[in-house]
Amino acid sequence: MTELKELFVSFVDAGNGLLWGSVLIYLLIGAGLYFTFRTGFLQFRSFGHMFELIKGSREGADGGISSFQAFSTSLAARVGTGNMAGVAVAIYLGGPGAVFWMWITALVGMSTSFVESTLAQAYKINHKDNTFRGGPAYYIEKGLGQRWLGIAFAICLIIAFGLAFNGVQSNSIAAAMNTAFGTDNTWVGVILALATAPIIFGGMRSVAKVAELIVPFMAIGYLVVAFYVIGINITLLPDVFGTIIGSALGFEQAAGGAIGAAMMQGIKRGLFSNEAGMGSAPNAAATATTRPNHPVAQGYVQMLGVFIDTIVICTATASIILLSGMLDTDSGITGIALTQAALVEEVGAWGAGFIAIAILLFAFTSLIANYSYGESNIEYIFKSKKAINVYRVAVLAMVVIGAVVDLPTVWAFADLSMGMMALINLVAILALSGIVFALLKDYETQRKEGKKPTFDRTKFPKLDKQIDKDVW
Repeated sequence: MTELKELFVSFVDAGNGLLWGSVLIYLLIGAGLYFTFRTGFLQFRSFGHMFELIKGSREGADGGISSFQAFSTSLAARVGTGNMAGVAVAIYLGGPGAVFWMWITALVGMSTSFVESTLAQAYKINHKDNTFRGGPAYYIEKGLGQRWLGIAFAICLIIAFGLAFNGVQSNSIAAAMNTAFGTDNTWVGVILALATAPIIFGGMRSVAKVAELIVPFMAIGYLVVAFYVIGINITLLPDVFGTIIGSALGFEQAAGGAIGAAMMQGIKRGLFSNEAGMGSAPNAAATATTRPNHPVAQGYVQMLGVFIDTIVICTATASIILLSGMLDTDSGITGIALTQAALVEEVGAWGAGFIAIAILLFAFTSLIANYSYGESNIEYIFKSKKAINVYRVAVLAMVVIGAVVDLPTVWAFADLSMGMMALINLVAILALSGIVFALLKDYETQRKEGKKPTFDRTKFPKLDKQIDKDVW
């Protein structure tokens, strides 16, 4: 049994080393650059249009899931422990320059998010309850005609996001609460499960409503504190940004090593944080009733999520750490402990408690959003209410287990599953990207003509044969 376990661990480690050490990083960045050029640098030239669409995104759902609710759900999954602990690890291991490469990763990844979310909207299906379902599994089957590959993607997502990462979120909450308030991890896990149960048993609509309420509140609250720290250190800010850029481009040797370490840590943590190209956020994007009624509209909205996650919130964490002067690569203090120590240095003892509460909100909303991704894919495979209920119980069990036990092998296997789903998704969106470029051209043409863009499936004969006629 021991030998079998060692063999499994070796296999998982080798797989993660191959996927995350080389293949995925180059593929994710390469795909993002390709989409950026092919869309004419959409994320820059249409930056203002994203905010225009967000303004009216809470309207027109008619009892379904609004564009803003779908956006909030995906942002709930994106904005999690990685925005605090992950940024701290990146800076600790790669130096301040890692932040610069996180920015580059996000700016490039915005175009990837646009492509995958637009596809999710185009290929979404009618759920017969005034809501929709969709995501990579659905566009892989309908667009590429490969149901087996859709199932493979769905299984990887369920393992990673639906189960294991919910254990990780629970573990992070329990650890932060214990550090700040001395709480018992078991009771934290039980209380979390009790708080989660009514939301996930309420289904996708319930998740979307909770995300819509909590996500804006938690993001704004965290940013207010970060801006306060920046405000009281405003004279130091130019030096901090100079250090970030200088470290990233090799002009100076910052804590953590040279340009290679900064680039690798920044890109890797950036991809983990904003999830662009992973195939997770499209599951939320597909549920939206869009206004205007065109697949491209939600692509724009989801692009904004990548920007907020990395350029805004991750930068806020990086600013707190670098302005505090608490970064010391010889101290061994990294992750959430470094972020807590940095905020305590700036605002006093209440900073540790604030970070614990922030982690609670960030991780809890990630937990329910991750659940919703899994539900969509469980339904894709089994089309059974019983299977969904079994999955819900399994999620609650992982919440309790994750709070009590640190399972590094399980988390490593989750990374491997996420790597596999990202690989499948990237191949699919590259193969189907021609459809997105055609849809974007149609959308922009209508805007130039002064029209409110409306999707007419008859303009796209190939797509017309593949999509759900009950939706479009």
